[in-house]
Amino acid sequence: MTVQGEADRSTLAGSVVPEPATAADLRFESLVGDRFRAMMRRYPVFGTYLGLDEYDTQLADGSRDAVLAETEAARAFVSALESIDVASLSEHFATERELALLATRRQIFDDDVHRVWERRVSAADEIGDGIFLTFARGTRPLEERLAAIAARLEAAPRHVEEQKTRLGTQPPVQLWNELELDAAASLPSLFGEVVEAARKQLGEGHAEVARLERASTATAQALESYSSWLRERLAGATGEFALGTERYDELVGLRAFDDLDTDQILSIGEEQLELNREGRRKVAAQIDPHATPEEVVDRVKSDHPPDFAAALDSYRSAMAEARQYVIDHGIASLPEGESLSVIETPDFLRNVMPFAAYFSPPKFGKGSVPKGLYVVTASVGGEAGAMREHNYASIYNTSIHEAYPGHHHQLAAANTHPSLVRLLVDAPEFVEGWAMYCEQMMREEGFDTAPSHWLMMYTDAIWRACRIILDIKLHRGEIGVDDAIDFLVEQTGFERANAAAEVNRYTYTPTYQLSYLLGKVLLQRLRDDEKRRLGGRFSLRGFHDSLLREGSLPISFHRRHLSRTQA
Repeated sequence: MTVQGEADRSTLAGSVVPEPATAADLRFESLVGDRFRAMMRRYPVFGTYLGLDEYDTQLADGSRDAVLAETEAARAFVSALESIDVASLSEHFATERELALLATRRQIFDDDVHRVWERRVSAADEIGDGIFLTFARGTRPLEERLAAIAARLEAAPRHVEEQKTRLGTQPPVQLWNELELDAAASLPSLFGEVVEAARKQLGEGHAEVARLERASTATAQALESYSSWLRERLAGATGEFALGTERYDELVGLRAFDDLDTDQILSIGEEQLELNREGRRKVAAQIDPHATPEEVVDRVKSDHPPDFAAALDSYRSAMAEARQYVIDHGIASLPEGESLSVIETPDFLRNVMPFAAYFSPPKFGKGSVPKGLYVVTASVGGEAGAMREHNYASIYNTSIHEAYPGHHHQLAAANTHPSLVRLLVDAPEFVEGWAMYCEQMMREEGFDTAPSHWLMMYTDAIWRACRIILDIKLHRGEIGVDDAIDFLVEQTGFERANAAAEVNRYTYTPTYQLSYLLGKVLLQRLRDDEKRRLGGRFSLRGFHDSLLREGSLPISFHRRHLSRTQA
């Protein structure tokens, strides 16, 4: 690590990995390189997310045949990896092989077993994500980004038609496709923002502006036709979405959750719900011993900025305070050059991101800088009480979670690792768990310790405990959507529109939502184990930097890495 700047700031250096040492190492590297390039061609919006500018003009083949072909390619990749003798790989490449197998087997489960793609079309997601990422990130000049967006919009009507071939032999799921209809209806507002930016940048009569206007109009018309087609298809839709106990257990097994099974995870959720309710009760009594916790929460939620513009300023201030505290107190090293922008959530994402979310910096690209996007949702459906969710206490907790030392800090650091495999690994129990872990860890280290802010931290942890319970019970078929919304409102006090948007997302992302609080619990256990193992040699900063440097791995892999490197 190096020290630089007036703040005497340490920066997180990227991991140094060994060069291939055996023929098997070289074969593995070749297989991974070929697989990575094939996936970028198959998923060009993912390429944009990673900062590979050459994919910014493209949209994926949205057809059923393309999904089936990708599943076969994933199976072939697994077979090729399995054909490599593990004993002939050096230690680093043996671990990378294990990670590649984990990620690809999970993908095969999603595409071939869960098959959301066959019961929910998602043209709006593909188009919206592709345009938003290109437009919102400032890693290239605006004129270049506008030209790429125009090309992507010109490809959109083709993608929309391809998506229509997806709905298969199973009935479409009503709720999932209603979300798609909502997203399709709101997308033209994003097109309008892009066109307006082009007019300001290039001038009203510029050829590129006219091109964007034509492409936006054509795509809006294609989405309108697509929506009419989808409404007709929903005449035969179903309300059934649950994976079922057997397949849910299979998915949990694929997640490498430190050998925990579904029932053990559910027990953690129920235990954490009670622990955090008790924590909230105690701190509420400190604030007002004569009021119920719910009454105190109501009072704290009423203390919010006067409007959403002021709320955005408060989010920016809170994240800046948290960042400086991390630096001043040596909590973890920051990646060199990182930065973060706070913006309003675009309309097309509001129904699935009812509070806030984060888009990580691009890893690649000639103009790539470690700059993230922190998006905050003003309201869902114009909900009258939405500003209550932007109370000052929650603004601080959310900014720790999304910004410093949460998502932005962790994912900017993960980008310093050179592994291509780790870009394909989906480990939300570490990514989301780290952000939740930071909420409590920062308070333990003395930041933002006002009782009202502890109160909202416990309230947010209650919400995440509910996620564990509802994730499992929804997909086991033990609770329905309406009852799940009622449960979430009862336990958290959320405005009903926000609770409904939350539960809607749970229905098609099994095991993702439980990852937040489960990951926090696993990280706390790992930290406690490391303290016992290392004794006086334990350093909180060293522990954090070791995790950050290795990227977004399942916590079970982080545990193995720590045991090898800090013996």
